Amino acid sequence: MNHAYILTLSCPDRTGIVHAVSGFLLERGGNIEEAAQYNDHATGLFFMRVQFACDQFSAEDLNSQLSGFAVPFQMTWHLHSTTQPMRTVILVSKEGHCLNDLLFRWKSGLLPIDIRAIVSNHRDFYQLAAGYNVPFHHIAVTAANKAEAEAKQYEIIESEGAELVVLARYMQILSDDLCRKLSGRAINIHHSFLPSFKGAKPYYQAHDRGVKLIGATAHYVTADLDEGPIIEQDVARVDHSKTVDDLTTQGRDTESQVLARAVKWHSEHRVLLNGHKTVIFK
Repeated sequence: MNHAYILTLSCPDRTGIVHAVSGFLLERGGNIEEAAQYNDHATGLFFMRVQFACDQFSAEDLNSQLSGFAVPFQMTWHLHSTTQPMRTVILVSKEGHCLNDLLFRWKSGLLPIDIRAIVSNHRDFYQLAAGYNVPFHHIAVTAANKAEAEAKQYEIIESEGAELVVLARYMQILSDDLCRKLSGRAINIHHSFLPSFKGAKPYYQAHDRGVKLIGATAHYVTADLDEGPIIEQDVARVDHSKTVDDLTTQGRDTESQVLARAVKWHSEHRVLLNGHKTVIFK
């Protein structure tokens, strides 16, 4: 039985990279099933994602041999096995549309993730979590206990071996320290009005201004609030006939869909960081 892997890499662009990678896999009995590449002419960087099957070498052997292969190319690379879904922890507050959508897609086999825990600063969704047999952790967050609360959150994330943390409408700003610890593996979702309509009830503010487009943005979490590398965005057109409730409903649907796509692409190792941007091999 073949073992399936995904190799992602980036390096300074030069001739022969695709040939070299293909040859490396061929020499080890690897059969390429999917491949994509991108040359960023602005930065001079090359990006590649290769999905392949190989039954002659173990993941440990491939990792060891890739270490030597990558040196002359100055490659940053990662080898992932496709046999295990990505361990995931979800953070949520009092709006559950994104959480509910992710749980349903996960249980329906539409996302290659394994939701190990749900962490919330409120108790609203403990019954929803129980319905999916997912451990629910209530950790109250105040200005006085924020550091202690984040320490407990991070302990859960690490104990579950989470490769992905999803902020599914988690309405607390993470500290710079926690952002650094979760760098490259935490995804946030928010409405796309930002930097306009900050704070509470953004759809009320948008309705009052008569907006014609509403949308959502999914991005990696960084210490720069809501400014991390963007993974996915989408918009929906609205008009004067839409009520605040209409805008809110449409906005929540858009947020759920955008977040689900971002989670899917990340868990399939289709997203590569390119400075403050992303390269996505769909």
